[in-house]
Amino acid sequence: MDRLLYVAMSGAKETLRAQASNNHNLANASTTGFRADLAAFQARAVHGAGFESRVYSTAASTGFDASTGALVSTGRDLDVAVRGDGFIAVQGLDGREAYTRAGDLRIEADGSLRTGTGLQVMGDGGPVNVPPATSVFVGADGGVSIVPLGQGADTRAIVGRIKLVKPEIAQVERSADGLFRLRDGTDAPADASVQLASGVLESSNVNVADSMVKMIELSRRFDLQVKAMRAAEDGGAASSKLLSLG
Repeated sequence: MDRLLYVAMSGAKETLRAQASNNHNLANASTTGFRADLAAFQARAVHGAGFESRVYSTAASTGFDASTGALVSTGRDLDVAVRGDGFIAVQGLDGREAYTRAGDLRIEADGSLRTGTGLQVMGDGGPVNVPPATSVFVGADGGVSIVPLGQGADTRAIVGRIKLVKPEIAQVERSADGLFRLRDGTDAPADASVQLASGVLESSNVNVADSMVKMIELSRRFDLQVKAMRAAEDGGAASSKLLSLG
């Protein structure tokens, strides 16, 4: 009975882990530029005395869904979205360069260009800073241009260029802070082929309907594992009773 209990317990634990990953996706269904986590169950053999006929499952992350989310029009000049593949370079809280798909940009009082979560946007030569201006525009190539205070619309000046990168997806991993980085720890080079769309934001690519169905499926699987543990407990109790009678 201890073997049955171990297999059922392991299955329940891994099901809870998969449920946590799925719930994380659902919680970020409205997060700008979010890429859904992918997870899969793998069978593992239970080694020990007797035949190796028992297996248990483990839930492991298989990366993230690289498909593009829908583009939602906002009409705001500082809202941008990457067209197709690619990322916007930002400075993570650890000071290292990282990458994001969230293009909800804003200008702080000190002139720094940041994302909606407060991360510094990186340019080809360092952080992007914007001087006081009447208006600010972001071009398709990532160029940041302004109309200086007191000047007309015909006096635009480029003050920086957002670093846009396009590494191979297989080389990219998501860190614990939700940002993307290269697996080898290096910085990706700027890629001129990456283009931005202005006045729009990329929505999360989480499929809410599929995630809800998966949540129900995982809940039922967990209930089945709990029932198996109860069956093992009842079987053990019955065996102990028979031994005591003998």
